[in-house]
Amino acid sequence: MSLSLYDVSIPVYIRMLGNLAHFLDKAEAHANEGGVDLKTYADASLGHGMFPLARQIQLASDAAKGGGARLAGVEAPAMPDTETTFPELVVRIQKTMAFLEGIKREDVDGHEDRHIELKMPTRTLEFTGLSFLTTFSLPNFLFHVTTAYAILRSQGVPLGKMDYLAGAAASAG
Repeated sequence: MSLSLYDVSIPVYIRMLGNLAHFLDKAEAHANEGGVDLKTYADASLGHGMFPLARQIQLASDAAKGGGARLAGVEAPAMPDTETTFPELVVRIQKTMAFLEGIKREDVDGHEDRHIELKMPTRTLEFTGLSFLTTFSLPNFLFHVTTAYAILRSQGVPLGKMDYLAGAAASAG
């Protein structure tokens, strides 16, 4: 059995978005135990000039929905980037996952050579479907998921490697 473009994209986005939601669940529990205002976490960043947690989650969502949409040749749903609270961020993750769950395998598979243009402020990047996924979309998405994880860890949230890899399944008995 060989892997398909769908297999290495859409389920990966969905799984890691679920894991990202799990990070927020653990952060909320940790905040409640320690009397920490969740806004402290939402506004935290790893360093000067870096985006805070809330923006990292928005960007992970954008990368996943934009990646899935480009691979499937459809429009991604617009999301206004106004989420600042944990409940709003969780809803955004859920909406992104629902969009991705609606992408059909046949809309992605067989389109490894699909021409994809990504317009940036100063230039346009051009890819095939496969090169877009492997050199831009997945690395970008995982960067923002990893940065969200690292921000929460830096705030003392007890996340471990298995939380990153397995999400809620890491906490299952």
